[in-house]
Amino acid sequence: MKRFLAVQHTFSEFLGALEPQFEARDIGFGYVRTVAGQEAAGTPSQFDALWLLGNAHPAADRGHCPFLEQEISLVRAFEKARRPVIGLGFGAHVLAAAHGAALFMEPEHDARFAAARALVADDPLARAVDGRSVLVMANGRAELPPELVPVAADEAGRWLAFRAGEWSYGLLFRPELKPGMLEDMVMEEGRPVPENIGELIEGARARWPELQDTTDRVTAALVAALALMDERRKSPVFRIVEQR
Repeated sequence: MKRFLAVQHTFSEFLGALEPQFEARDIGFGYVRTVAGQEAAGTPSQFDALWLLGNAHPAADRGHCPFLEQEISLVRAFEKARRPVIGLGFGAHVLAAAHGAALFMEPEHDARFAAARALVADDPLARAVDGRSVLVMANGRAELPPELVPVAADEAGRWLAFRAGEWSYGLLFRPELKPGMLEDMVMEEGRPVPENIGELIEGARARWPELQDTTDRVTAALVAALALMDERRKSPVFRIVEQR
């Protein structure tokens, strides 16, 4: 069975709208939760892909993100094993950092609806979002190195998605977010939220059918571009029986 690993950084941010997409394709998934004190670790030989999820703080904020180097090592391990890596929001910045990107604390919040346009005509993900409204949600900024190719940008020319080699994508827009997840962010104790969170929630509700369609398109594009339906060889797991 195909199985994905997702790194969860906050209680309110999980695979969300993507979970039914995976279940419909007979893909299992499991979480490692840094938000619950778990180490950002996993064995590529036990999973078919790695997903790095959102966060409430910039990746450059080492005080709130002490696990950053662990995640960078995890990204590199998956890529070395030729397993796909997909970063969403904060996760895109982690993926970019694993490829040498410079990370910045500002802006505190980058939360908005943006009009996406393709920068690479033959890229499946770029085609999937070209001309569509997408929900961007991240903190801080990543300055991409030359080796990372932006494939989609917003109306101001700022990158919304990049491709890292053959096996990885970083997305500032968030196909997994549902209106209820945005509401849960507001309720999450001690979490900083953007000033326009109310507008984002209302906008997500009003555009939900369109956002769902975009999620469908993005999922299909990632499946095609990264061969996510191909099951990778996994090492067997042995149960250790104590000898008496």
